[in-house]
This record gives sequence, C-alpha cells and structure tokens, in this order.
Amino acid sequence: MATVNAVVLEHQKKADGTWNVKYRVYHKGRPKYIDTVHYVSIRQLDKELKIKDKFLLKILEKRLDEYREAISDLGTRLQFFSPDDLKQYLKEYNQEVDFLQFAKEHIAQMREDSKKEGQKGKKKSASNLNTVRNSLMDFFRREKVSVNEINLPMLEAYDRFLRSARTITRHDQLGRAVTTVQKPLGDASVHNYMRDLRILFNEARKKFNIPSLGIEKITHNPFKEYSIVEPPPTKKRNVEIDCFFEIRDCRVKEGSRAELMKELFVLSFYMCGINAVDLFYCGPENIVNGRLEYNRSKTQGVRVDDAFISVDIIPEAQPLLQKYLGKLRVRYATNNNLNHALSEGMKVIRKTLKLDSTVLDDVTFYWARHTFGTWARNKCGVNKYDVGEALNHVEKGHKTTDIYIEKDWSIVDMVQRKVMEYVRKCDNKSIENAEIKTKSIFDAITLVPLTG
Repeated sequence: MATVNAVVLEHQKKADGTWNVKYRVYHKGRPKYIDTVHYVSIRQLDKELKIKDKFLLKILEKRLDEYREAISDLGTRLQFFSPDDLKQYLKEYNQEVDFLQFAKEHIAQMREDSKKEGQKGKKKSASNLNTVRNSLMDFFRREKVSVNEINLPMLEAYDRFLRSARTITRHDQLGRAVTTVQKPLGDASVHNYMRDLRILFNEARKKFNIPSLGIEKITHNPFKEYSIVEPPPTKKRNVEIDCFFEIRDCRVKEGSRAELMKELFVLSFYMCGINAVDLFYCGPENIVNGRLEYNRSKTQGVRVDDAFISVDIIPEAQPLLQKYLGKLRVRYATNNNLNHALSEGMKVIRKTLKLDSTVLDDVTFYWARHTFGTWARNKCGVNKYDVGEALNHVEKGHKTTDIYIEKDWSIVDMVQRKVMEYVRKCDNKSIENAEIKTKSIFDAITLVPLTG
C-alpha cells in the first residue's frame, strides 16, 4: 500500500533558514516528493524537524486526504503504477489541465524530436500548432486556459473570432510589443486552425487519459459535436506547357535568386515533384546507381516506409543536380531561408517575363509538383494510383496492403518517362543540349562550386 505524508528534508534548508514543505509519496519501497507552496522556519518544527504548526497542518492534511482518496480509488490498479507514475498521478489529481501549458510542452517536444534522424517533418507541424496556440491566447486574452474551456460554445465563438479582423500583439527579438491587425480568415484557413486545434486536443486526451487503468482526466470531446468547415476545392496550381517553357528559358542574372528559382523549379518537375526541403537536405550520398534516393521530409517518420523514394536521374536533371546537390546548405543556413529566396526569385521572374498577372501571380516553387502530377494524369493518361506513387503519396485506403507489396520503382520511372515524353514533344529546343554522360556528372558532383 502506498502512503503519503508531509515532511521537510533537513539537507534542503535554504539560505534564509527555511525549508520547503513536501508531500512524501512512498510506493514499492521508494520515496518520491511533491513540492508545495509552503515554507516553514525552525519555530514551526519540533526537535525531529516534524511540522508542529497546527494551522499549516490543517491545510496540509486536507491535501493529504485527497491523495489518500486518490490512492484508494485506484484499488488493485495501484500495482501497475511505478513510484514516478504515482507521483505524477497525484500531482494531477483533481487539478484541471492547463491546455496552453500542455500545448507549449507538446510543441517543444515535437521540435526536439524534429532534430532526430527521420523526423524533420515534425518541425513544420510544430510551427503550425504553435500558430494555433498563439491564436488561442489572442482569443482568451490570457496565458492559462483550462482544457474544460475547450468546449462546443468556445469552438463556435473561436470560429467567429478567426473570421473577424483581429488585433494581435507579439514581441519582437528585442522584447518590444508589436501590434498588428489580422485580416479575417476564409474557410481554408479556418479549417486548418480547427484541424490543428483538434490535433492538440486529441494529444492532450492521449496524455492525460489512460483507459486501460480506468483513468480519464479529460472526459469530454467537443469535436464530436463540432463540424470543422470543409476547405474549398484547391484551386489550380499547375502551369500550362507554354508557361513552363517561359519559366525554364527565362533569361535572368547568373547566380541570382531568380536563377535559383527557375532552375530548382524545373529540377523539381524533372524529379517527380521533389520538395524544396528535400533538395536542401539531399547530397551526393543520395545518388545510388544513377538514381536519387531519399526520404520525403514531410511524411518521414510517420509512415511505415519512412516515405522513401527512388527517382531516375534523367538527362535534363543531371546538370542541375550537379550544380545544386549538396550545395544549397552551404548557400543557405536553413530551409526557410531557401524558401524565402525562392519566393523572392519568383517575383523577379514574374517581372522579367511580363506575363499577365493571372498566369504567374500565384505561382510558387510547389507548383512544379502540382504541374508534374496534373500533366501525368491529364496529358499522359496515367492512372491516379501510379501518379500517387510517383509523387510519393500513400493512399489512405491502401496502407495495410502497401506493407505487403514490394516497391517497384519502374512504376515511378514509367510516370516520369511519360511526362518527359510529353514535354519533349512540345519543346522547341533540342534535348541534345541537355544530354550529358551520367558517369562524368557524378564523378564531378562534389567538385563543382555553387555560383552566386
């Protein structure tokens, strides 16, 4: 049977001559201690350093009774608790969960996990969740929020809050308060905020509820009643073939961000829509037998296959890989810096090409991926499942089946080949200019400096 009592530890006497009162939890032959807000001086203790202050003892005894009740409620389940588990259980007993504090700790853990091999994708997810946490502080106008306040009326009010103009205050790097007015959000953004809030809420339930032991600290789930708004259909994010050639052949300053944008844009397209973050992290070591092999950062660590893919390095891609592979991390400190450079480079390309704003106004690097997938399906007649293979997607309904099927990279090669056949057929330039012997490229890949 576990026992609890209030004690002071002689060796923890503070410089001012006081001791912090602690609750001592004794279980399975090991003591654990829970700090209190109470401090005592030698006058409140007897010769054996036991508390004799009757007023304080009354306060402490009330909490000790709660702990004893909690232990009794566990019954035979107590045997499954380690001393550390029991200490944590008692600390949280009858205490409401601070949702914002939980979110802060959960996000910090995700960021720490993102530093581990195969979990880089958690960094972006942590950033998204932190945006929601900040928004909740704006909504409640405080930094402490009980999980019980995340209920149906709150979700409905929060929805309206997001759809209105909002004045928010943030602190810059120097600690100065900066106030801005945020525009109302539309369905797509509200969907993302509510989706991420639901993720945080479910993570809280996962942490504080232990169904196998009959422990359910968070008993409600407002998301069973609240329907998250469906995002509007994704608007077109692919360029037409003429626009693709305009970007590819755009004359820009050598070594500039515009050159970076146009060349990585077409490189992504050639390599089945590889993301900028993966180009950032890939190096010569990712080239295996004339193929680029890597784990897609966005879903690595959350898929059984670690989002691994192998893509054939076609002639058009060879000179661009030679120029950039392994060099982007030298030129840019972080992937975010690379993304910013790509965005700025696109602005220059728009201005240089002087195309109608409806053609290029919204184009980003990610459009290369959408363009590859769209052309594979609509121009080349490839079925959606094979397009998904080439884009390194996983069909939700086929997760179990995929475990039993060995990857066949010839399917990815087929999709890539058909798309490139379409491009070459439409291209006015001779492909001969792009053909370089594979061996010479990869022999020199670590020796060619990145210009600019």
